[in-house]
Amino acid sequence: MTMPQDTLPPLSCPDPPPRPRVLPVAPQTIRQAADLLARGGLVAFPTETDYGLGGDATQPDAVRAIFAAKGRPADHPLIVHLAAPDWLPQYAAHVPDAAWALAEAFWPGPLTLVLPRHPRLCPPVSGGLSTVGLRVPAHPAAQALLDELGRPIAAPSANRFGRVSPTTAQHVVDDLGARVDLVLDGGPCGVGIESTIVDLSGPTPAILRPGGITEEQLAAVLGTLGKPDAPGRPRVSGTLPSHYAPRARVEIVPQDALRLRAQELARQGVRVAILWREEAHQALPGLPANVQIVSLPTDDVACARMLYVALRQIDALGCDVALASLPPEVGLGVAIADRLRRAAGPRESEERAARTDR
Repeated sequence: MTMPQDTLPPLSCPDPPPRPRVLPVAPQTIRQAADLLARGGLVAFPTETDYGLGGDATQPDAVRAIFAAKGRPADHPLIVHLAAPDWLPQYAAHVPDAAWALAEAFWPGPLTLVLPRHPRLCPPVSGGLSTVGLRVPAHPAAQALLDELGRPIAAPSANRFGRVSPTTAQHVVDDLGARVDLVLDGGPCGVGIESTIVDLSGPTPAILRPGGITEEQLAAVLGTLGKPDAPGRPRVSGTLPSHYAPRARVEIVPQDALRLRAQELARQGVRVAILWREEAHQALPGLPANVQIVSLPTDDVACARMLYVALRQIDALGCDVALASLPPEVGLGVAIADRLRRAAGPRESEERAARTDR
């Protein structure tokens, strides 16, 4: 039967994204993953910070596939993972003494160094810049994969752009589905937040993104650090105003105002989660039924490890708003506070509305 031209067929519900292959980390699966990467495929793999969405950093098509899978803007640079510090001269056009000092102190580990890009790395990894972020991951699965491939791996976090970073293989499956060819399951990540990014491309080293290595640790090696917002500093991963964001709106609230703000929102019918860094929930009495407590450890190291798990739990609970207080900004607390601020940053739709209002 021919349908009239002004009649549309009923909409069908889209199927959920197919599940990618998920394999436990083992020698044979590392070989399979390296073979996929060599052929231009995408492999999600664990690092000590989070799960990375990996592609061969010397293959332009593989790198472009990373941007497409994440929905990532092409001008947002990727971090490139190396097997060992002695790979630096092959993939950085210039390696200053400060880079060698930091590599000796913190590699393998959660530290990324921004250096002039060597032509061996394809230009798309740099997002249009002449610099590139390089690091040597500490996770044994990441090290084994790099050794097996024998080439650097470009690997941002294995999630859709701007969302909460994945710290388990299941997070990758939930976010990317079959946009990734293979997921290597190495269990939960040990650090839980991304690497610290240090710019060494200019005259003075500067922290561009706080992370798993603290400013105090870096200063002990380098001495004085420059300002991250100085003119000419390169763009780097994870520094947009809104990043690491769950679907729920995040509000930063002083700790002594959390209960009152939660009650205010609950009276409006809003489903609220409170990120609470205390062991005893008795510290927040009298909460309405539509307010959930999501606990985080009081210790900064454990809190960093569990932060993204907690942000994902907020969405799993179906909450509309998450309330969080910032930790004291010293040591690892600087990175935790940075992630919470960016999770609470203005979303693109909010920015468009603000521009319209003006």
